[in-house]
Amino acid sequence: MASPTYAPESPRRSLEGVAWMVLTGVLFVAMTAAVKQGAADLPAAESAFLRFALGLVFLAPMTGTLLRTRISPRQWRLIGLRGAVHTLGVCLWFHAMTRITLAEVTAMNNLVPVYVTLGAVLFLGETLAVRRLVAVGIAFLGALLILRPGLRELSDGHLAMIFVAMCLAGSYLFAKRMTAELPASVIVAMMSIVVTIFLLPLAIAVWRWPTPVEIAWIMAIAFLATCGHYTMTRSFAAAPLSVTQPVAFLPLVWSVLVGFFVFHEGIDIWVVLGGCLIIAAATFIAIRESLLNRDRRVNDGAGPL
Repeated sequence: MASPTYAPESPRRSLEGVAWMVLTGVLFVAMTAAVKQGAADLPAAESAFLRFALGLVFLAPMTGTLLRTRISPRQWRLIGLRGAVHTLGVCLWFHAMTRITLAEVTAMNNLVPVYVTLGAVLFLGETLAVRRLVAVGIAFLGALLILRPGLRELSDGHLAMIFVAMCLAGSYLFAKRMTAELPASVIVAMMSIVVTIFLLPLAIAVWRWPTPVEIAWIMAIAFLATCGHYTMTRSFAAAPLSVTQPVAFLPLVWSVLVGFFVFHEGIDIWVVLGGCLIIAAATFIAIRESLLNRDRRVNDGAGPL
């Protein structure tokens, strides 16, 4: 049988994918700024719970799919483990937002795909080629430039962000295990529901009644987060990672500008340089993974996604 042929990437679709990814970066930076502005005085666990609880309203369109989907005991265990890991990551992220600058949070968030790469090797049996190993090393060099241990005082926010990246990477790996068995909408919805349940006792333990203004900010955060995940999904559907990932540096630029002009945070050149190294490494890993997946589809005789 003849090898399948693939149409070249449509310039219009590629441009659409890049536009969606640019908008995704704007939304996530806006969400981060909203947390810093409107939820800084709330306990981290309570802020995280309110963000997820108020965000459940956006799951209404998925109700039918959830009710029709049969979930096995093993899948429930994976959902529960993912929920626990994601819950810890979310709490630490909200805590870090009140301790360190927007630029530092944004830069260190980009460690997630690096930890995903390492986790895939350790837990999913994937191999780590030399080029990806070098990219991982460059990313950790970027993290060292941001943190500069021994050269400046590190806050608990910096340590929290290190574990945030690990937790979110773990959450991604659990999701990856489930993607072949459950619809994507079910995976996303169950994560939101389970994380909300796990956050409830943590929020009760530190609860104080939020003001109407704080509730409005939390609703804005939930809205921005939901829109950001939607636009990111649209970006992935429109164009491959090799096209969209190179604009991943833009949120770092915007977070530096927002931090400087809105929150009067200084511009740390070492944070910017370290963030650029992390983003470069994460971009290489993402593009490399995209190309490998394309090669696998060609070799398997599968059509384009």
